[in-house]
Amino acid sequence: MKVYIVGTGMDGSETLTKAAEKAISEAALLIGAERVVKPFMQLGKELFVSYKPSEIAEKLGSAECDTAAVLMSGDCGFFSGTRKLLPLLEAHDVTVISGISSAAYFCGKLGISYENMKFITLHGRPSSAALNVKMNEHCFFLLGGEMNAADVCRRLCEYGLGSVNVHIGTDLGYETEQIIVGKACELTDVQTGGLSVMITENREHLRHIPTAISDEKFTRGEIPMTKSEVRCIALSRLDIGADSVVWDIGCGTGSVSVEAACRCPDGKVYAFDKKSEAVTLTDENARKFSCDNIEAIQGVCPEILADMPVPDKVFIGGSSGKMDGIFEAVRAKNPSADIVVTAVSLETLNEAVSCFSRFGTEAEVVQIAVTRTGKLGTHTMLQAQNPVFIISGRLQ
Repeated sequence: MKVYIVGTGMDGSETLTKAAEKAISEAALLIGAERVVKPFMQLGKELFVSYKPSEIAEKLGSAECDTAAVLMSGDCGFFSGTRKLLPLLEAHDVTVISGISSAAYFCGKLGISYENMKFITLHGRPSSAALNVKMNEHCFFLLGGEMNAADVCRRLCEYGLGSVNVHIGTDLGYETEQIIVGKACELTDVQTGGLSVMITENREHLRHIPTAISDEKFTRGEIPMTKSEVRCIALSRLDIGADSVVWDIGCGTGSVSVEAACRCPDGKVYAFDKKSEAVTLTDENARKFSCDNIEAIQGVCPEILADMPVPDKVFIGGSSGKMDGIFEAVRAKNPSADIVVTAVSLETLNEAVSCFSRFGTEAEVVQIAVTRTGKLGTHTMLQAQNPVFIISGRLQ
């Protein structure tokens, strides 16, 4: 069978391309979600209403016609069901016809270039909305699922980004189309429909990934903190990816969690500590640095790790004498996770090296001794910091 997968644009009429019109006219069978096939019901063709790839593939497999068109809202390459459908249609002659995406349409309306824009979908998935807005001048949000426009605006305010400019588009391409513009702090109660998108504009966005953030910038308490120079080297050893899942065990003030979170804006950091004060400080610093991909959890490790999401990277800044159990818990979740341990005592160093050896990998050990300068009267004096061991490796 000849199968066209057609992007129908915004409303299926005014934004429909000529190639899409031709494919739809040739097809004896039209398939798509109810909203997408509705504009073509008057054509008198056989209709099958579904947005589920498996159901669509099954229908195409049993259809008796020679040509069918599967209709997708917007563009087939922009957060579309096309990606999951294509592998199910290998038995058919398939042609994909691009449409006008909501991003292209909305950016055209606003006169905003989208060549450097960060695209984020909130359809049925969580997202680091605040951190992505912090790190990008423009973000495009495909709203729906867990978060609507007001939810995103409240999140931005909670994480110190209430002054960011926001553009909200609802029912794009329809007669009921509406565009709302304002600052995030002004739109926390805005009412929008189900078909909504949002663009944020942050002219004070970060132009770098924060590294070795000055210790003084963190909210501090009586809880120990991994110092900036140690933090810098330890995190470089973890080699965190943009979508990594990171465990920070013994998170303290959350300084490592914050810098790890900035490295994985499409991932997540789970910060653990047995002390409530440490969890509170980590939460405060997460908000201070707009890191809404940090979840701080109070509890004793390794006991609380069994129900946590699988980690790619693990930082151990404090183990309370349970290093072996923590390694065991990590291996149970991910036998090839990267682990970095910091130690200030020879006993902890020995314990970490022994754990790496037991779990089948040779640890790499680096010892750093940082000396800073400070004023004493008219003289600049050297102030030595405690030596720290950084032990790293990958489980096997």
